[in-house]
Amino acid sequence: MRTISVLATVTGRDRPGVTAAFFAALAAHDVDIRDVEQVVVRDRMLLGVLLDLQGDPAALRASVTRTAQALGMESEVVIADEARSVRRTFGRPRSHVIVLGRPLRAGALSSVAQRIADQGGNIESVAQLSSEPVSAVEMIVSCDDPAGLGAALVQAADETGIDIAIEPAGLRRRAKRLVVLDVDSTLIRDEGIDVLAERAGVGPQVAAVTERAMAGELDFAESLRERVALLAGVAVSDVESVRDRLRLTPGARTFVRTLRRLGFHVGVVSGGFTVFTDRFVAELELDFAAANQLEVVDGKLTGKLVGPIVDRAGKARALERFAEQFGVPLTQTVAVGDGANDIDMLEAAGLGIAFNAKAALRAAADTSVNLPYLDSVLFVLGISRDEIDEAAL
Repeated sequence: MRTISVLATVTGRDRPGVTAAFFAALAAHDVDIRDVEQVVVRDRMLLGVLLDLQGDPAALRASVTRTAQALGMESEVVIADEARSVRRTFGRPRSHVIVLGRPLRAGALSSVAQRIADQGGNIESVAQLSSEPVSAVEMIVSCDDPAGLGAALVQAADETGIDIAIEPAGLRRRAKRLVVLDVDSTLIRDEGIDVLAERAGVGPQVAAVTERAMAGELDFAESLRERVALLAGVAVSDVESVRDRLRLTPGARTFVRTLRRLGFHVGVVSGGFTVFTDRFVAELELDFAAANQLEVVDGKLTGKLVGPIVDRAGKARALERFAEQFGVPLTQTVAVGDGANDIDMLEAAGLGIAFNAKAALRAAADTSVNLPYLDSVLFVLGISRDEIDEAAL
């Protein structure tokens, strides 16, 4: 007997038992299930099943129609040649496309949807992840060319001013288990060494060394040693005063608390100093930290560092070390940062996220978030506002 491809759908008001009744109707026929999608928006439900049928398609259509009518819903059964164009959307590579905005305007969503269509992509579902403090919408998109889709959406983000994150769909997305954060201008709003330099009265001198490093005249390790040398003689009490004044990025507490309560390992890897990261390890109950250690003699900084420097390569090594410590494959890690010295770390992670980042890091990252709230990164991980609120209880 010939096998016929069928796409059967029901739509209408959602209620308990709809899915069970629909599959009971299908079970009365000789069918193999190929794919299933169910989406509920408010109280409206769409359930679609792609299947292979051996038997009478008219009998299947009659069964589905009777069941839908009994439920007060509408149904459609698309058979054979009519289903081929539909079937092409199944089995294609899928991506999660997360659109973030404050506000999120209809015109921006229209632009995103058009870009997806221009790439031959199909939006299979749309769900609201959050409305506060930012609006976040997640789409499941099937497309034969995920790389082309990603490039088109990067252009759409530049044109509309909203954030668009794209990540391959599948189990790996929900398998992420370890998150590493940069500290300066990521976990906190400040650049710790700049605040310390201002306190020590050497702000302009430190800024000049930083500018030389940015111009490529010095690598990170050289620039860090030169800047630390300018801090010689600063009292530890002044360093501790600066430490206590550092400001967390809005949403940082929510970000860490949510991930920890969902079972993630969360920590920091910083090109700054342990005297600063120690505060946040205690305050936020972080699982791990790596940073540079200032040398102290007789209660004052010597202008030197103790131990290996955590530079660009050192950050990546720290990520690998912590992943091994907690038994987490690198593919299941997430790294978040803002500067060029985070590039290696983000490239080593399973998912690299540029947070309000410089252009060099955005180009190397898997996705970017440019909103001023660290907890907005949670939406890129597929965590909804409801889940965030539940984790706060």
